[in-house]
Amino acid sequence: MSATSKGTVLITGASSGIGAVYADRLAHRGYDLILVARSEDKLKALADRIGKATGRHVGILAADLNARDGLAAVEAVLKSDKSITGLVNNAGFGSATPLLQASAEKMEDMIGLNVTALTRLTYAAVPGLVERGGGTIVNIASIVAIAPELLNGVYGGSKAYVLAFSQSLHHELADKNIRIQAVLPGATATDFWNVLGVPVEQLPESIGVMSAEDMVDAALAGLDQGEVVTIPALPELADWAGFEAARKRLSPNLSHPKPAARYRVGQASAA
Repeated sequence: MSATSKGTVLITGASSGIGAVYADRLAHRGYDLILVARSEDKLKALADRIGKATGRHVGILAADLNARDGLAAVEAVLKSDKSITGLVNNAGFGSATPLLQASAEKMEDMIGLNVTALTRLTYAAVPGLVERGGGTIVNIASIVAIAPELLNGVYGGSKAYVLAFSQSLHHELADKNIRIQAVLPGATATDFWNVLGVPVEQLPESIGVMSAEDMVDAALAGLDQGEVVTIPALPELADWAGFEAARKRLSPNLSHPKPAARYRVGQASAA
């Protein structure tokens, strides 16, 4: 890490799309990088380009986060590299396949990457960040976290986990100088849609597709503004505040010793 560096940020799923844009933007902000993805060739090309453009140190680690040894290798770096000040959990994949046509094995793979790997990497990173006095964790979720009807249910469920996990981390680590941000992109122009079998060019005009560059720039602006949850396409922050306020208003009535009266549990049956 050079003398002028703001620290090192490890980015997963960094070889293309959103992860590659984060790499570019954070390097230009003065961070050194560790880029993680499966394709070593793509990582090398990206690291070379960003390093030459910014003068930052850009390391790479080719790893499959759905493989035990690959995930362990990244965990080891997060635990041992004392220059790390940030983690961007971007690696993941989605699905639009309905339950009756979906492969349970494919769904398990999705949970492994979207949930298990993200959780383990966060657990690997946080103790060191706390020990060093602070840091930042950015978790890339999706709007399906709050609109699960839009795509595959397991995908929506996995991203709802990312949102809930991030909100819990924010609550737990509020006094540890650890910034937590969950980013909920809408439709974004990446290879995500090709993997789903629906090229982005074929999406209906009613679906507003944001460029990956604009999405990441908005997410970083939200981070700068102190947002815990950033929805880059949402025009009014007050709408999210209202959503959260409504959720929190439920809290006093979520646990009582007796069922709600409307269920008529324990009441004498009507004659």
